Amino acid sequence: MSYDVVVVGSGPGGYVAAIRASQLGLKTAIIERENLGGICLNWGCIPTKALLKSAQVFEYLNHASDYGITVKGGEADFPAVVKRSRDVADGMSKGIQFLMKKNKIDVITGSGVLKAAGKVEVTDKGKTQMVEGKNIILATGARSRALPNLPQDGKKIIGYREALTLPKLPKKMVIVGSGAIGSEFAYFYQTMGCEVTLVEYMPNIVPVEDEDVSKQLGRSFKKMGMKVMTGTEVTNVDIKGAGCKVTVKTKKGDEVINCDIVLSAVGIVANIEGIGLEEVGVATDKGKILVNDHYQTNIPGVCAIGDCVPGQALAHVASAEGIICVEKIAGQNPETLDYGNIPGCTYCSPEVSSVGMTEKAAKEAGHDIKVGKFPFSASGKASAAGAKDGFVKLIFDAKYGEVLGAHMIGYNVTEMIAEIVAVRKLETTGHELIKTVHPHPTMSEAVMEAAAAAYGEVIHM
Repeated sequence: MSYDVVVVGSGPGGYVAAIRASQLGLKTAIIERENLGGICLNWGCIPTKALLKSAQVFEYLNHASDYGITVKGGEADFPAVVKRSRDVADGMSKGIQFLMKKNKIDVITGSGVLKAAGKVEVTDKGKTQMVEGKNIILATGARSRALPNLPQDGKKIIGYREALTLPKLPKKMVIVGSGAIGSEFAYFYQTMGCEVTLVEYMPNIVPVEDEDVSKQLGRSFKKMGMKVMTGTEVTNVDIKGAGCKVTVKTKKGDEVINCDIVLSAVGIVANIEGIGLEEVGVATDKGKILVNDHYQTNIPGVCAIGDCVPGQALAHVASAEGIICVEKIAGQNPETLDYGNIPGCTYCSPEVSSVGMTEKAAKEAGHDIKVGKFPFSASGKASAAGAKDGFVKLIFDAKYGEVLGAHMIGYNVTEMIAEIVAVRKLETTGHELIKTVHPHPTMSEAVMEAAAAAYGEVIHM
């Protein structure tokens, strides 16, 4: 079995790389030990969004009177909500199967181990076979990080996989870590009726975001009844009894929180063990595979993309890396990826999205800046939608008008951030953004208004 390209892993990096390779006329195979689509499609991005949509619908029902509608007897069927999420994921996985057939990509089931440049041994149900490829692309992804003080047993201390498929709704849950995964599950479980305590070691939740966004999300979470603890460290979890006793260290001293389940959402770790890297001599550092701008490793013919290489661990980043990697293999000269212009999104409610520098980072980098902020409380569309929490914040270089960063929190802002990614790609200035006519009434008007606010031209505030 010999190919031009063999991809190990079928997540949003792997399957996209395989499809692009086939489009470019390369004979391609993909190796997958579980389900096509990888973690993102089966246990991450897609099923969590399905859960969040159910939570949003439930929230609408509970606040229907705010919209002049009376609803009686609305109850959440938790197992049915989980089943819908799994059905959505299964449907998407079948879609990837279709794409593999359409693009004439051979799907090889099993665990792949690199044996040499150009050779991968695949093991499935005790049987092994050797697959040869002129180019091997490692797209093995990542898994939930386990901390010594939070040993996951899959029952009382769980990771994101178990959080997606709990058989019943817990009464109380402690979520450790308030990044995208932690904040999304915190919103979901709190909305469904679970009493959530969100614990974050850093001074603010969603700590990679602009501080104004972090504070706004904290206020929104507290308004819905969630307990948010920042600057707090989990030191021990006692699971001997019926539930969990979580000991946390705060500025005021130690505190014990009783709950049914602890969700560890403290990040991810790359899957680079046991795939033959050491034997073949592929260079790694700090748990990641080292690659150049076109995702080639130090071993000719071996490439790596996605969560197992340095860079943001995001599905859309992995896909972009896969395309660049394959186009280079095919003899093209693709533009390298600008990691400073990668959008990040968190799909809780209110949603969070951002790209570029925070205000603090821009100042620390020595920029003379202009900052414009427009609240959704002043937006007609937001008022009509009953979603006035949040704002759009834009940061400009005062001298050149360059958009250094954009930070949004509010209804549907994950659909709005791509405008700023394109604006930054095209090197559009603040004045040009102000003069770009935005449709009314829309949430996206807030982008134009925030730009105008930075230059003292805002109309509706």
